[in-house]
Amino acid sequence: MNRHAATPVIGWTIAIVLMAIGCALGTWQLRRMHQKETMLASVATVLRERTPQPLAIASDDTRKQTYDWAAGEGRFLQQPAWLVDNQQRDGRPGVRVFRLFKPLGNGMPLLVEMGWMPVGAARQMPVVGSAPAATIAIKGLLLPPPSSGLLAGAESQTPDGQHLVIALDPATIATRSGVARIAPRVLRLDPDMPLGHARDLDVLPNTLPPERHLGYAVQWFALAAAVLIIAILLTLRQRRRP
Repeated sequence: MNRHAATPVIGWTIAIVLMAIGCALGTWQLRRMHQKETMLASVATVLRERTPQPLAIASDDTRKQTYDWAAGEGRFLQQPAWLVDNQQRDGRPGVRVFRLFKPLGNGMPLLVEMGWMPVGAARQMPVVGSAPAATIAIKGLLLPPPSSGLLAGAESQTPDGQHLVIALDPATIATRSGVARIAPRVLRLDPDMPLGHARDLDVLPNTLPPERHLGYAVQWFALAAAVLIIAILLTLRQRRRP
């Protein structure tokens, strides 16, 4: 095959690869959009009904990717809090504060999201304080923990002795806290409770909403279509040459 004949083959091979990549990424974005729409619909139903489940349901591995409204009594473990870094709220940088809570009865200890606190100038970490020591009734939304990511093991300490992490790693938290295992879901405290820090029941903080995934999907499919059009035009131009 001479160079003149090989050029269209090489060009179309490159175009097909680029179109396949664009379509694959567009399809992935659509899949993420549908997943988040389904999740938001499920959460909306739970928040509308607010039928309280026992806190022990957080230990059920078969429900670790679902959402429930839960309530019960227990005690916070008198240990340092776990602060997840790089958490935005209203455009401000901060941390989300988590504490271990032991429900009364046989339920596993579970992480309770106490809310968000701002990080000061020059990365000054907030002073979290101690957890309530007495038996207390809590309620809120049970939800899957934030994604652990690739840097879940990165850990340091704040000046007041709290654990500062990039992401939550349940196995690490259990080991460092001296418990056999913690529940696979976390409880986000009801914002109406006079406890903890600034919070809401938004289940998509610091992540993309469904409409953004749709926008990215359209962009990827448009890119694939543009590559196809360019490949066709270049092929027609090549054939017209003497």
